Amino acid sequence: MYASRLVAAALGLACGLGVVASTAHAVPVDALSCKQLWVKRNQIYKANGYCFKTSKAINYFGNAGCYVDDMSDVSLSKMEMQRVMTYKHWETVNGC
Repeated sequence: MYASRLVAAALGLACGLGVVASTAHAVPVDALSCKQLWVKRNQIYKANGYCFKTSKAINYFGNAGCYVDDMSDVSLSKMEMQRVMTYKHWETVNGC
């Protein structure tokens, strides 16, 4: 687990993800809950026009204004892709 934290910390620091800002204070990425990680990851896809397929995502985010049907066609910047990968990593580590 310690090695996983070091890898994620290196990934996070390399792309500015060592902590996630909140209204009260900064929260380390590895301290986020499964739901928080899922929301942050999918917010990136929502912001880039993805049309969600699952009822969970549709109920949470909606599909108003979406225009990309295939997730592999979503155009993410390098920074966004690094964030998605970091959130996915921690979802896996946390058994989400």
